[in-house]
Amino acid sequence: MLRYALRRLLIAIPTLFVIITIAFFMMRAAPGSPFDTDRQLPAAIEQNIRAAYGMDKPLIAQYGDYLSKVVRGDLGPSLKYRDKTVTEIIAEGFPVSMTIGVASLFLAMVFGVGLGVAAALRQNRPADFGAMAVAMIGISIPTFVTGPLLALVFGVWLRVLPSGGLQGGMSVQNLLLPVITLALPQIAIISRLTRASMIEVIRSNYIRTARAKGLSEWRVITRHAMRAALLPLVSYMGPALAALMTGSLVVEQVFQLPGIGRQFVIGALQRDYTVVMGVVILYAALIILMNLLADLLYGVLDPKVKYQ
Repeated sequence: MLRYALRRLLIAIPTLFVIITIAFFMMRAAPGSPFDTDRQLPAAIEQNIRAAYGMDKPLIAQYGDYLSKVVRGDLGPSLKYRDKTVTEIIAEGFPVSMTIGVASLFLAMVFGVGLGVAAALRQNRPADFGAMAVAMIGISIPTFVTGPLLALVFGVWLRVLPSGGLQGGMSVQNLLLPVITLALPQIAIISRLTRASMIEVIRSNYIRTARAKGLSEWRVITRHAMRAALLPLVSYMGPALAALMTGSLVVEQVFQLPGIGRQFVIGALQRDYTVVMGVVILYAALIILMNLLADLLYGVLDPKVKYQ
């Protein structure tokens, strides 16, 4: 397993290189400039600013300079925030995004697995139809609809929860609505995956054997069926956790949260190349790491998996 993990990490290096390369040239190809303002800058001043950030060099030279800094762990300065580096911006926003993402995934796992198992054990009954109807609603309604709706109902009309911001810090009251908004689509997806997997498992021969031995239904489900039924979820959880931890662009914008998702949107609109590149690198690294952890966990849950 250790050799497998090390080999995967080595393979991740050229993958990150390709991602950085594509993102770098796509950002430079986009129209606009980080130094575009409402008031036109004198040509000499703009040229000095470009020279200060090394943007007066040919594009290939800029790419080489950036790549050499990234290898040393330097993501560069922000082109829009004075006296702030990209590392500092990410360090400020990532704890917010990570807290919301982990909490929403935990909530989604609890309710999604519960709904999926209940639907599978009552297949083609009202409970099954009701659970899958809820799942379809959760998948169909996007977060840019549920987020403002929850903020309107609970923040403006009922006034029981803050409608946005982090006044008073990352308290439960401030984070509850964003977490629920992020969790709803995940609950729907996880419940559908769990239901399909559980139905397949409970029809297998070893489950019939366990029941024939006289084991209680609770023990058959919890001790035998659940472990196998959760295997497809492990593959899904890797990229899902990485996506949630790096922040939802929509949710952080709706609830005015200072996470890295919101910083990514602001950076893209302002052509803050270094901030956008920093978030892309973080997201790619998390995707690779979470997928590796998911594969390793898959082997722990399924003894038949062999690492080579």
